[in-house]
Amino acid sequence: MDISDLASRVINGERRALARAITLIESARDDHREQATALLEAVKGAGRQALRIGLSGTPGVGKSTFIEAFGVMLTGQGKRVAVLAVDPSSTRSGGSILGDKTRMERLSRDPNAFIRPSPSQTALGGVARRTREAVMLCEAAGFDIVLIETVGVGQSETMVADMSDLFVLLLAPAGGDELQGVKRGIMEIADLILINKADGDLLPAATRTCADYAGALRLLRKRSQDPDGFPKAMLVSALSGDGLETAWDEMQTLTQWRKENGHWDAMRARQARHWFEEEVRLGLLAQLDNGAVRERLEQLGQAVAKGEITATNAARELLQGL
Repeated sequence: MDISDLASRVINGERRALARAITLIESARDDHREQATALLEAVKGAGRQALRIGLSGTPGVGKSTFIEAFGVMLTGQGKRVAVLAVDPSSTRSGGSILGDKTRMERLSRDPNAFIRPSPSQTALGGVARRTREAVMLCEAAGFDIVLIETVGVGQSETMVADMSDLFVLLLAPAGGDELQGVKRGIMEIADLILINKADGDLLPAATRTCADYAGALRLLRKRSQDPDGFPKAMLVSALSGDGLETAWDEMQTLTQWRKENGHWDAMRARQARHWFEEEVRLGLLAQLDNGAVRERLEQLGQAVAKGEITATNAARELLQGL
């Protein structure tokens, strides 16, 4: 594979080249990892940045429907939008349905939009292991906004906040009370909480839920990267489109404030360091994958299964022998 040619085509905004590049970085083969590293270094010179928006929420809250309506609104304003949708992988077969794109029929036909579903594989935290690198490729391809849709697993789904500029949490009507709103984890890292499906018979319930979470947000500790009034809870309807433009205005307001007050660059620098350390940890784990270590791991695993040694002592013995 000619990496320099692929990089130039990605920078020129060729969709097929971008899709091929993402496939390359998602590969776990050693030769592909070397090519992927070279590709990321080649596209880094483009010096482009996009607004990275992470979106999370419980399954069935309407994340894909919201992204389609939100994306169509943005492309209607002349923006180029990339969607990276992470689909959960089976713990039995390892496969993924990758069906998020089928829910975005209008957006998938939009020439200013690019949708890429990816399997989560063994990664936890709601995103795939190489999602951040896919974001970098989308930025190099000239997209203005990158939407990162997580698998939607619950309160511990916080890793997407370490690769996005804004973190948006979608909730369903009657999705909790004030106590739910002050729980730690995903709630305290959200920049905007959007109560989706605020239409029809669900509107009264959505209004009550929005009021509950708005009250709960006032009880959370103030963050240095937030202006007055943030984070906030709002009503939206992906079905009717109500509230989408208001939500976008609030996202732009928060983004502009963070840029003007130095939080944008500081946050990106902090995220870059976090992913450097994460790559080091994953690299160290990969070093354990050799014949001698696997053999000793199997021996100790059998001893633990028979009750001859505790799991803690077995792990300590294995690590001391490295």
